[in-house]
Amino acid sequence: MTSDSLALVGAAGGTGTTRLTLECATLLARNGRDVAVLDAAYATQGLADHTPGRIEPDMTAACIDDVPIRDALVDRDIEAAGRLAVCPARAPFEQLARAKTPEAAEAFERRLDEATRAFDHVLVDTPPVAANQAVAAANAADRVAIVCDEGRAMDAVPRMRDRLEDVGAPADATVVTHTADHPDADLTVPTFETDSPAVTADGTVREAVAEVLETALGVEVEVEEGDGLREALPF
Repeated sequence: MTSDSLALVGAAGGTGTTRLTLECATLLARNGRDVAVLDAAYATQGLADHTPGRIEPDMTAACIDDVPIRDALVDRDIEAAGRLAVCPARAPFEQLARAKTPEAAEAFERRLDEATRAFDHVLVDTPPVAANQAVAAANAADRVAIVCDEGRAMDAVPRMRDRLEDVGAPADATVVTHTADHPDADLTVPTFETDSPAVTADGTVREAVAEVLETALGVEVEVEEGDGLREALPF
């Protein structure tokens, strides 16, 4: 069954969640889907690092000031049949603190709902579940996938599974990065050897990301390069 939204939740910091979220979004857009990426990882602001140019208002302002999500999105300039827009977090500490309140987390859920009505799919770059906005992202998204790197998966994945169960958002899939095989993984993604987006240049990465989308989001995408990628089809 195809889902509208997916929260990719890092089991720890630095697991490659932001990069994987963007690679998934890019492959969807190249298959003719309109995709939005929302940033719940306020502390690291990694999505902003992948977004050149001005970011104003950012994701935190959209939640604090009740800004409609359409006014906070930044379109990515990619060669794709679909649209890819992102809403990064880039704000000073005081604003980040206010964006983590329960009231702001409720606004995050509203922004996510707005995005799902405007786009085919919404992906949420979600940090380890330890703050209100991360809980909101996991609860509001249709599906949840845990993302962890190979070196920490044995300890971090079970811990994050338990935490997601505690907040009422059990994981639908587990993705382990930087490997081709892992006993704790439903899916694996190899190390990205090229600059973002790797799905445009690396067939192995493209196939791995397509499997993530099929399992975690319920969307089948074309992985063969040629005269153009066809539109994604739900299965």
